[in-house]
Amino acid sequence: MAEKTRYTDDELLEFKEIIDNKLKEARENYELLKSAISKAEDNGTEDTSPTFKMLEDGSDVLSREDTARFATREKKFIKNLEDALIRIENKTYGICRVSNKLISKERLRVVPHATLSIEAKKNQ
Repeated sequence: MAEKTRYTDDELLEFKEIIDNKLKEARENYELLKSAISKAEDNGTEDTSPTFKMLEDGSDVLSREDTARFATREKKFIKNLEDALIRIENKTYGICRVSNKLISKERLRVVPHATLSIEAKKNQ
């Protein structure tokens, strides 16, 4: 029997559902992070003592930097998921970009935006 070269339309539909769910969650997380950065719900230190305010402001800057870093990571994750949806539409989803063999279903269920098989990733 010939080796399978792509996932069936039903299998692609299963992966699309997984990606759609992860994409919805990632977009919600990204919006929360963006609102945290913009301090939409500010609980600042404007009415506290100057010493405490200085400490809080320093901590606040570090916290915003971490939040910005998380937001950047989440935005990249969203882009990777959107790219995976394009690959599903093109019926090239789940094909390792190094070996041109199918990436295991188990890997794609855990990392649905994967473009490398586990073997290719290890060799990277």
